[in-house]
Amino acid sequence: MKITSVTAHLVKEWRTMLFVKVETDEGLIGIGEGGLTSREEGVAGIIRALAPLLVGEDPMRSEHLWQLMWRSGFHPSNQVLTSAMAAIDIALWDIKGKALGVPVYQLLGGKVRDKVDCYCHIGGATPEALLADARVRVAEGWNCLRWSSGPVGNGIYEPHKAVDYAIETFRLLRTELGPDIELSFDAHTRTSVPDAVRLCRGVEAYRPMFIGDPIRIENPESYRRLREQTAVPIAAGEQLGTKWQFRSLIEEELIDYARIDMCIAAGFTEARKIAGWCETHFIDIAVHNPIGPVSTAACLHLNMATPNMLVQELPRRPGESLSDVIVSGHRWEDGWLIPSDAPGLGLEVDWEGLKRYPFEHESLPLFHRVDGSLTNW
Repeated sequence: MKITSVTAHLVKEWRTMLFVKVETDEGLIGIGEGGLTSREEGVAGIIRALAPLLVGEDPMRSEHLWQLMWRSGFHPSNQVLTSAMAAIDIALWDIKGKALGVPVYQLLGGKVRDKVDCYCHIGGATPEALLADARVRVAEGWNCLRWSSGPVGNGIYEPHKAVDYAIETFRLLRTELGPDIELSFDAHTRTSVPDAVRLCRGVEAYRPMFIGDPIRIENPESYRRLREQTAVPIAAGEQLGTKWQFRSLIEEELIDYARIDMCIAAGFTEARKIAGWCETHFIDIAVHNPIGPVSTAACLHLNMATPNMLVQELPRRPGESLSDVIVSGHRWEDGWLIPSDAPGLGLEVDWEGLKRYPFEHESLPLFHRVDGSLTNW
């Protein structure tokens, strides 16, 4: 079996998404998804550059092709390259599963669990509005909730106010929802170390599942300063693309949970290495999964075969995103994702149907302080 073509497909539904179609001379087709939201055109450009290297190659040699994509450019291109590689690598594993007639999780060692715990996104302009949304989600069956910083009216983000908001919402949700609902807060790399310390100390009494990405990740070693000043579980890594970028976080045990993004961290081939490395340091994975249905399926397969797994992000349940063109055999039930036993990723794709979702560039929001200086979204 040989690869005959590798093409990128950019779409816009509830958000922008990038999919990859890998075709073979035996008629098997794989689908993958790339991350780096708002930079999809750049990722698509890398995919076009990689395609000639892959055509004519054996799609079953996923490790070899990963090395080919990484080393062929000589200069590492970091997350733009790894997002393109992720989409292609996920599609290659999809083909491999289909060729062998087994789900991808079987290729990763088989099931270590029957289902995967998931958290949804909640929101609200006030703590009371957030609580109301949380009650709706709990009534639907969710047992893990996630929300982010606020208030951010008119794009203004002041860290000390956001920290006050986070502490108050933790107090309110824990008091009203009780001890059995897991609560996690995504600081989205917006706080400084002193603000992150105050946040973590302020919510400690409310037993957070974790605080996600509390500080910027360009220098992962900075997490050492935060780690020394709090016992609250810390999760980070959603912006990282390789095992080398995760190195200090894992080796120095600066985090409790690794936020591996399958669609940025170079696909199954790289993510399973990062997860295995985490296991040696008793770090569980809490995968970052904010985009489309292919990402959701890929994360599910990784989690099904990974013993050191805590939870999976799930902003859209199977059937809630592009359900007319990407049909998933996986199902959500009472807060859990349950995989099908279909081969590959377990997805059926109407490639022509993707044209019903024409792509249009969408820039991410810009947040700024009162003085006009930029902060992270």
